[in-house]
Formats: sequence, C-alpha cells, structure tokens
Amino acid sequence: MKTPSSIRAPSFDAHAIDGSIHSGLASGGFDTTVSPLTTLLRYWSALCSAGMPTTEDVALASENLDVAPRVAGVRQGAGVEPARQPSMSDSQAPAGTFDSCDYTNRAGTRAYKLYVPARIAASPPLVVMLHGCSQFADDFAAGTRMNQLAEEHGFLVVYPEQATSANPSKCWNWFEAKDQERGSGEPSLIAGIVLDVAAHHRIDARRIFVTGLSSGAAMAVILGETYPELFAGVGAHSGLPYRSARDILSAMAAMKGGRSGIAGLKAASAVKTAPRSKLARAVPIIVFHGDRDHTVQHTNGAEIVQQAANAHSAAVGGAAPRISNERGTSAGGRRYSRAVHVDAKGQPHIEAWTVHGAGHAWSGGSASGTYTDDSGPDASAEMVRFFLALPRAGSARRSCRESGITSPRCTHANK
Repeated sequence: MKTPSSIRAPSFDAHAIDGSIHSGLASGGFDTTVSPLTTLLRYWSALCSAGMPTTEDVALASENLDVAPRVAGVRQGAGVEPARQPSMSDSQAPAGTFDSCDYTNRAGTRAYKLYVPARIAASPPLVVMLHGCSQFADDFAAGTRMNQLAEEHGFLVVYPEQATSANPSKCWNWFEAKDQERGSGEPSLIAGIVLDVAAHHRIDARRIFVTGLSSGAAMAVILGETYPELFAGVGAHSGLPYRSARDILSAMAAMKGGRSGIAGLKAASAVKTAPRSKLARAVPIIVFHGDRDHTVQHTNGAEIVQQAANAHSAAVGGAAPRISNERGTSAGGRRYSRAVHVDAKGQPHIEAWTVHGAGHAWSGGSASGTYTDDSGPDASAEMVRFFLALPRAGSARRSCRESGITSPRCTHANK
C-alpha cells in the first residue's frame, strides 16, 4: 500500500530521542559511557540472543516500558530534561553536618556521606540509605528528606555511594553472584562502612537499619540476608527479591517480572532467569512499590514480601502471621494499600505498601531530588516509624582489626 503524497512524516527531535534512549538504558544498568547507539545495539543483541522479537512484541513493549525517568516535578515530554541539582528550597535545611568519607577493604573503595544531626539522641540509631541508578548521596538525601527526619528523631544517616568504575550507571550490582554473598563484593563494602561509622560514633549497635531505592533496595534486601546480625530492619522501595538474577540479562528479565518478561516481549520471556531464592534470615522489612512501576515491576515487591513471610514463618515453626489490611489516600491524592504482618506477640515484622498509580519513584519524596513522587504517602516517615518501633537486635560491636576497618578520610561540610 502506497502512502499518499499529501501525508508528511512527523518531525522528530533527534536529541530528545537520544536522551530518552540513554536514560532508559542507564536505568537498567547498561554502560552508557559509549554512544547511545552502541549501547542500544548491545541491549537489542542481548534480547535477540533469546529469540528475535516480532513487530507485535515490540509494540507491546513500547506501550509498557518507561524510557524517560519518572521524576516528580519534571515535565515528561518528547525529551528528557537535564537532572536538577538538589536544593533545600522546598524545606528547611537540616542544621547538622554532612561529612564526606571513604572506606576501603579487599573488595575496593567506596565513598560515603554521613549526616550527624545537630541534636543527637543518647546512643542514636543509624539508618543506611542506598541510592538508585544514576543517583548520588546529596541527591538521594534531598529527594528522601531523610536528614530532616534525622534531626527530628536524633539518629545518624549514612549514604554509601556506588563508584562509576564498578557500574557506569552507578547502579548497585545486586545481580552479580559475588555481590550477593557475605564477606565479598559490595555487601562487604557497605557492611564495612557501617562498622566504620560504628567504630567512630556511639551509635546503638542494636538499632542499625538499611533501606534503598531500586538497585539500592535490591542491595538492602541482600544485606538483610547476608548480615542479619548487623541490621535490625530492612526497607525496600521499588526493589527486587534476593538472588532474583545472576547477570545483566537475567536482571533485565527479573525487573520486568521474571519469566513473563518485558511486558509480552517473547525474547525476554525466553531468558532462563535465576530461581528466586528463599530468605534464610527473618529480618523485619518494610516494602514500598508503585503498581504502575514499569522499570521494576510491582510483582518484585510482592515477591520480597513473600520471601520475608516464608522466612518469618519458618523461624516460628511454620505458624502463620496475623495480617491486617487497610486502604487510604495520601494528602497528595495518591491511593495506597497497606498490609501488616504481626507475629504471635503482636509485633509487626513485615509491612507491605502498594502505591496505586505510582511509577518508579520514591513515594512522598521531595522534588529537590530525582526519582521522587511527591503525591504519594511519605515512604521516609513510614520507614522511620517502622524501624524505630522494632525491638533492638543485632550487634556492630567488632574491633577494627576484626572487621578490617581502615582509618576514615573525611571532609567536614555543613549542609
């Protein structure tokens, strides 16, 4: 069929398309330091290795994949606007100090920032915040407003930062086998940072918590499994269950829902994904996930909850928890569902939040940071509430020699 000569092809913005491709591939952990075309071809090649997708498959995928990042307050049009620098313009700047440090062990070196509030509780808790792909400490702190909550409650906050040498898109490598084990890779580095902070500050060793977004959430789940004596609670926002992938290809399939693949794309569904291992450790956990998240499908959040539920049930001889469900609407108009799992003593050990209509973004976050949705319930406040209500557990009391801690190199900076 010939196209009528009177119909003109729509114009397009090459720079906008290039930016959208770059953002989408970066969110999946692909190396975008090379040209976008080269990166896209690598991604397409990986998919085609499992079977060439049809035109119908591609159409289905294009309707369901998020290419541009979901960032609250940024217009989502044909292109992607430049990332904004974090600012405290929408809220009062915290009065404490934000120190830049680094930590080294046999697995390498990672930078981190430590927030110490102006007023510290006696033997304060510590919250570990793991950013998502393309983010960094200041960005994540601004978007989650966790430092403001630290001022309110008197706890310390540490923000480990992924190195571009370890992942060009700054994603935590949750899909690598060496980064899923105790005593190796990134889990050992993050645990070492925690011990580093514990060695130089009088924190409550039984009240150390870890949470994260996206790849950071997946790594938080790994840390709860590999260092259960260190962490009293875990938070996972838009993350994935433990050992849900073994490499970048299975990671992409896992993000899109496992064997169902990328929203109907047969190539991804043909990938043999790693089995989603059961958790051996019953560490309390709070999970947030948007049900319109097309970067990391909501089914992943449900599987994190199921893993945790199985571990807690096994820890008490198979007894089923009491589960209460509630629905509500946030001040910003976003509907949500919350399920609370309570043990025989009445202590909540799992909270599962589904934020209806939300994408791949931190619920209730500030527009000062990237990947935030300011219309949802406040994930930061809910996580802090959940953490601080937990019984004290774990221990970070180890000698520097025992844990391999080196002297920190810190630069003091007021924020």
